[in-house]
Amino acid sequence: MIAAATWSYPTAIRFGAGRIAELPEACRALGLARPLFVTDPDLAALPVAHRALSLLSEAGLAAGLFGEAEANPTDANVEAGLRAFRDGGHDGVVAFGGGSALDLGKAVAFMAGQTRPLWDFEDIGDWWTRADASAIRPVVAVPTTAGTGSEVGRAAVITDSATATKKIIFHPGMLPGQVICDPELTVGMPRAITAGTGMDAFAHCLEAYCSPHYHPMSQGIALEGMRLVKENLLRAFETPGDLEARVHMMAAAAMGAVAFQKGLGAIHALSHPIGAVHHTHHGTTNAVVMLPVLRFNRAAVEDRLAAAAAYLGLAGGFDGLCDFVEGLNRALGIPKNLTALGVTDPDLDRLVTAALADPSCGGNPVTLGPVNMRALLESCF
Repeated sequence: MIAAATWSYPTAIRFGAGRIAELPEACRALGLARPLFVTDPDLAALPVAHRALSLLSEAGLAAGLFGEAEANPTDANVEAGLRAFRDGGHDGVVAFGGGSALDLGKAVAFMAGQTRPLWDFEDIGDWWTRADASAIRPVVAVPTTAGTGSEVGRAAVITDSATATKKIIFHPGMLPGQVICDPELTVGMPRAITAGTGMDAFAHCLEAYCSPHYHPMSQGIALEGMRLVKENLLRAFETPGDLEARVHMMAAAAMGAVAFQKGLGAIHALSHPIGAVHHTHHGTTNAVVMLPVLRFNRAAVEDRLAAAAAYLGLAGGFDGLCDFVEGLNRALGIPKNLTALGVTDPDLDRLVTAALADPSCGGNPVTLGPVNMRALLESCF
């Protein structure tokens, strides 16, 4: 018998080139008149952000700018964003940027009306029920990368500054009410970011597909998402102006985040603490540890990934899929291992403990414990 399951699927998405022009309309659809525009410092200085802010201003919306999203947003960033939100009398958030800016914007909107501290809403058991759902402010999410899929997610990854630990803040009400997926916004990404975020999307689809949980809708989305990445990531990397490739990568990113409602696994369980402690790029870290995790999980996923390889047009079953990942990483300039990524003199005990505490562990096809997690981590160096 198949166990009962609870499924949730996402929100209104305005998908297509040029649809950033609908940003004021998306705000009004959520009743926003004074949104806080949350982004990162680099994007805040670029014309793409200036244009978005101009669209809001020209439409009579009194937007404020908060451009302090760090690459791995922290609780301090959330507090600073909340001060800007409250001081400006804002009524919602436009989260604009990569996964970090989207997560920070969602966290600010979520916390704006709460009376309990941020960590009371960590994704543990039913802690999300502690929140006052009526106090969550609306969010318009505008991704400018094609990787995390945070625009269709109900959570935010925030680093606890005191412990250098990434924690997941979850609530169904964190799901953005309006999303604008305009692939033209991703054309200007540096190649390294195109590579890292694209491999993040692939990791989401791959881990969701391998998760042992029952969710056939996510299973199908994950498989097609992998195909889109296979056929388009290298194109987008090699020819940044290839808008067709950018379109498909932006779709794959959103699909990955929808799919991983089925679960994630050891790729993310390792990547989260490594990123929190060593400040590595999340998607690139996922790519670096992907092959070791695939090999570690082989006994549990070999047949399933052989079927996926056939769908993707890859010969050789499980080994053929691993060869594809290795070749794609090489073509994208992904470091070969964590040492090459810059993770030197690691505290393995600390990383193993944090990885085992990560919620992603629950979706790994092979049960993880202190001994095999340490062996897996060591194999990534």
